[in-house]
Amino acid sequence: MHEVDASSRPPSAGSVSRHVMPVRWGDLDALNHVNNTVYFRFFEEARMQLLEQAQAITQAGKTFVLAHTSCDFIRPLHYPATAIVLQTLTRVGRSSLEFSAVIEREGEPGVPYAKGRYIVVGVDAVSQRPAPWEAAEIALLSSLHSD
Repeated sequence: MHEVDASSRPPSAGSVSRHVMPVRWGDLDALNHVNNTVYFRFFEEARMQLLEQAQAITQAGKTFVLAHTSCDFIRPLHYPATAIVLQTLTRVGRSSLEFSAVIEREGEPGVPYAKGRYIVVGVDAVSQRPAPWEAAEIALLSSLHSD
């Protein structure tokens, strides 16, 4: 549980979070490397872990939509491996968060296997309209990143 300081500043651009995920045998394609769709699942899981840690996905009345996602595949990832997803917060909008992400392989820090970008928008669950970040949400997001 994170303490909330309502006067906290928004997380700064360049803030990074790290998420570790095993590559499963079922993630492989016919060429014996991680299927291209799985990279998007790695991004999705890291994104959801971050939002869950920020207690953002449990807030009544608010949900999140993925507004954009992209991935550049740099080198094939093989089994067995552990994927490391490094998410960098690049922009905090009125109701959106923009991230760049890099997938690395455990044991090979700094060697990118894929690079991606995604934008999530916080929306009111009833109206389905963008909902501005509240001070408590910004404080929780700030506490989850290392600058």
